Amino acid sequence: MVRRTDTRQRMLDSAAELFHQQGYHATGLNQLVAAVGAPKGSLYFHFPGGKEQLAAEAIRQSADRLCAQLRTIAANAPDVVTGIENVVEALATSLEKSDFQRGCPLATVALDASGDSEAIRQACADGYKSWHTVIADALGTDKADHLATVVLAAIEGGLLLAKTLHDTAPLRAIAPHLRATLERELP
Repeated sequence: MVRRTDTRQRMLDSAAELFHQQGYHATGLNQLVAAVGAPKGSLYFHFPGGKEQLAAEAIRQSADRLCAQLRTIAANAPDVVTGIENVVEALATSLEKSDFQRGCPLATVALDASGDSEAIRQACADGYKSWHTVIADALGTDKADHLATVVLAAIEGGLLLAKTLHDTAPLRAIAPHLRATLERELP
């Protein structure tokens, strides 16, 4: 009988957290296996493609988790504009709670490694597309695709500025501007 362990999932979770905070290149294999308390060979057992495969899968997992959170926040809001404001506030609160270590779970890796690895670039692109789809679906208008791009780009830019400045003001500043834009554009 094959013994089942949670080592693979623990590696994904640890990698997602380390890549989120440090980026791809700043996270070493020894650090990844040490975070899980596993031998180095287990990384290659679970991820024959090595660090690149682990990163791509961890990015997909992080993107899926945030996508689920976006759906939940949107579903619990009285309207789409309030839902987007709630997303901005949730991201700002998360950034503050992490002492500005955890911004967008994709951005650090996307900026760091997507030019070096097609698998990582594609995982990041798929993550952003999934978030875009959630926003566009929530907007539900013929302008949804365009407006979802504006919303996602504004939030991503606000997160980057907030993380860099160690101040959530830039992120929180976009919420009223998104509200004004969406109220003007939506039926």
